[in-house]
Amino acid sequence: MPVPQFADMNWQPVIDAISKAGSIVLITHCNPDGDGIGSQMALYDALTESGTRCVSMHNRDGVPRIYSFLTHADQVQMGEWPLDAATPDLIIALDCGARGRLGMPDAWFDGPTLLNIDHHASNRLFGDINIVDARYCATGAMIFDLLIAMHMPLNKDRASAIYAAVLTDTASFRLASSTPAVYRMAADLVKAGAEPWPITVQVYESRSLAGMHIMTACLDTLEMRDNNRSAWVYVTTDMYTKTGADVEDTEGLIDYARSIDGVEVAVFIRCDEHAADRWKVSFRGKTFANVGTLAAELGGGGHAHAAGCQLSGTLDDVRERVQAVVSRTLFN
Repeated sequence: MPVPQFADMNWQPVIDAISKAGSIVLITHCNPDGDGIGSQMALYDALTESGTRCVSMHNRDGVPRIYSFLTHADQVQMGEWPLDAATPDLIIALDCGARGRLGMPDAWFDGPTLLNIDHHASNRLFGDINIVDARYCATGAMIFDLLIAMHMPLNKDRASAIYAAVLTDTASFRLASSTPAVYRMAADLVKAGAEPWPITVQVYESRSLAGMHIMTACLDTLEMRDNNRSAWVYVTTDMYTKTGADVEDTEGLIDYARSIDGVEVAVFIRCDEHAADRWKVSFRGKTFANVGTLAAELGGGGHAHAAGCQLSGTLDDVRERVQAVVSRTLFN
């Protein structure tokens, strides 16, 4: 029998909210990652098992190609919630630190109960019910514990989705969040049918040719700053056009910058695909630098070793604003 990551978690508010709801929508943040999608797929599979309630999935953006192999990925609706669609009883937001990151109009949240399940310390507690715990390595690990609390057994589909969530949010079990309990959970997921190598191939070894080209273009922008303690790369709209790549092809590019010997903070700035003057800034820390705190100074958030924010302005303006905070983090 699987053992929960944290036995002291109180999942009863979640169980009660689900039991009272006749219709449920599962949603994760804009530009979803493996943790958001994996959590969504696993919980959807569990909630639809009995067939006694209406459960759907709806994200602002589509499922990234590298996660399309997960069961139910083809059932995620995308875009803004249709005006003529029925209002759900319960909205479950997964792996999202702020309501605005869901990308839905404010009016959509009028009426339904909003349940917020997340593991980011910077979470703004935007739900009617907030289950937020930064002890967890991934929101997928929270879903693992929730399923145990609901007495829902693992099957191959749920285990594979949670494994993908945990694999990606622990950087392939390399981060400090990969505790002995996390490895025990991974063993339980594998026992239940998750296949580590096929999942790894889908997530990390399925890069498109256009993705290779934009990786080359991105690495050509590499700049070392702060006495070689920070490494910076960026992607512009023009680079997307020239390579034929898209935002999904930029996944993981920041890790090349962080991998440089002596670098404590890596910065990746990419243009927002929806607005020309808006930029998504990602940070990765290596040892002592807390990039979650760094990102919070710029209006974002995240974890100690992985965080991000969104800024508006020209690329030069954004780099200047970020530089001031990065230098302060490294040298104060």
